[in-house]
Amino acid sequence: MAPALRGPWLGGLLLAALAAAGLGATNPSPAAFERFAARHLVDELDRLLCEGDALPPLVRLALPNCSELVQAQNVALGALVSQQSQRWNLGLLSVYRTDLGGQQVLIWQLPRFRATVLGVAGRFLIVQASLDDVER
Repeated sequence: MAPALRGPWLGGLLLAALAAAGLGATNPSPAAFERFAARHLVDELDRLLCEGDALPPLVRLALPNCSELVQAQNVALGALVSQQSQRWNLGLLSVYRTDLGGQQVLIWQLPRFRATVLGVAGRFLIVQASLDDVER
């Protein structure tokens, strides 16, 4: 073995290679992201949409149980979020960018929900989530 590869360098390289292999093997799949979206991003959407003044006053009066309605649709909303997300698979980790909403429904424009999620080591981390204001 060459002298440059002996000692702490070899151990460090081996440890880095094992860590990279472990991260690559545990990079969450799109199916795992959809399950995550159904649980956690729907909670974030619920918080952003149903709390505060994201909805026009008339809609808030018509939907006094906004949070219950959003939560009851968590599986369908999770699938929608997954469909409206772009995945960048970087091997060791994945970055998911979600952008949904903004469509016109009757005279009201749906708020635009955006989120950036990092998938690494079998877990997801919401890096950013926002509900853009729309013209009412």
